Amino acid sequence: MMTFLLVCLCGGLGAMTRFVVNTSIQRWWNRSFPLSTFVINVIATFCAGIAAGAYAKGGVVDHSTYLLFVTGFLGGFSTFSTAINEMVFLLRTRKWAIGAAYIAATIIIPLLCVAAGWWIGSL
Repeated sequence: MMTFLLVCLCGGLGAMTRFVVNTSIQRWWNRSFPLSTFVINVIATFCAGIAAGAYAKGGVVDHSTYLLFVTGFLGGFSTFSTAINEMVFLLRTRKWAIGAAYIAATIIIPLLCVAAGWWIGSL
């Protein structure tokens, strides 16, 4: 029961952090490309990769810490559903080039971030 509550708490902290980062970026970024969501998901995937690499290495990060950080904090921080909604919005408003770039960047860059994070975490 305690792990469940701690994951919930960490998820809430991640969501609050996402709100602060999202709001901060949106204050100065006034373009069609949804930079705030993109930056948040890039940070989250890189951190998840580091945590996964450290956990897979064994002895560096225990299961509870991994669960609290990745499932809790990063689960609340990252926002794939918002990214999908932004993709659909860009395409529905006929911003084809920005939409295509955002779709490609949202799929490719996070994959590279997880791989780089995993490599760093397993050193």
